[in-house]
Amino acid sequence: ANQTVVTEFVLLGLHDHHNLQMVLFVLCLGIYSVNVLGNALLIGLNMLDPRLHTPMYFFLSNLALMDISGTSSFVPLMLANFLETQSTISFPGCALQMYLTLALGSTECVLLAMMACDRYVAICQPLRYSELMNRQTCTWMVALSWGAAFANSLLQSILTWSLPFCGHNIINHFFCEILAVLKLACGDISLNALLIMVASSVLTLAPLLLIFLSYVFILTAILRVPSAAGRHKAFSTCSAHLTVVVIFYGTISFMYFKPKAKDLYLDKLLALFYGVVTPSLNPIIYSLRNAEVKAATIALLRGRGRTEEFLKGLVRTPNPIVHP
Repeated sequence: ANQTVVTEFVLLGLHDHHNLQMVLFVLCLGIYSVNVLGNALLIGLNMLDPRLHTPMYFFLSNLALMDISGTSSFVPLMLANFLETQSTISFPGCALQMYLTLALGSTECVLLAMMACDRYVAICQPLRYSELMNRQTCTWMVALSWGAAFANSLLQSILTWSLPFCGHNIINHFFCEILAVLKLACGDISLNALLIMVASSVLTLAPLLLIFLSYVFILTAILRVPSAAGRHKAFSTCSAHLTVVVIFYGTISFMYFKPKAKDLYLDKLLALFYGVVTPSLNPIIYSLRNAEVKAATIALLRGRGRTEEFLKGLVRTPNPIVHP
């Protein structure tokens, strides 16, 4: 009866280190801009260039959209909080932020597994690729990735926000992360912990196992190719995806399986790297390691240049005199 109702939360972040926050503001603003522009470019190229209307780039466009949405769910507010003396977020705002960050992070795990399946079919079943990876199948695979992650996040959010907080409202993080929020609860969180463990197994470890098995079969098929040029061409089609997987799961593994740090600032900076830096690397990796994306970018730039030259020519050319 005497419980205090929580109406807002205080995001602790790194407020004890104001100078470091200014450095992080500049770095995160630059990285976030690269993330949005780079992933938006990938989505635009996929829409404009018919050569990229393939299952692989359909999945890549969804990954780019997910990266933009995931970082936009917390980075703008975090940047604003870097400039404030005290960072606060309303109860509904915190609930929405936790729901979106958890859902979009889980979506990437499942989507990377779907992309691995696509690469498996392309390399191990090339003659049946068009049949197996048709538009309907790809749509269902993407819908499953988004739907499963958002359904899990909804369930986690309902159970989390049904807990009593007893007036505790200081979150020791940059944003409303689910584990940081659960630390504030003054009720029994055993069911929440069990559900998080089950969801992590289904939405994180199971996709990782599927990715691992896919690449075992892929590497086996590549090693059977007789020519070195053929092996290089086959491996180049999945090298960008493999690089993204290694960075994504490598960062998660280092965050959750490293020895517990005495200073929580390191954990916060690692979470910041995972949430801000990793999504911005995806468009860079796919641009540098993919000839088709490079060709589409060059074609887009050349087409724009030709259009500008044509318009300038129209301006310079005098209107002809038309006699009746």
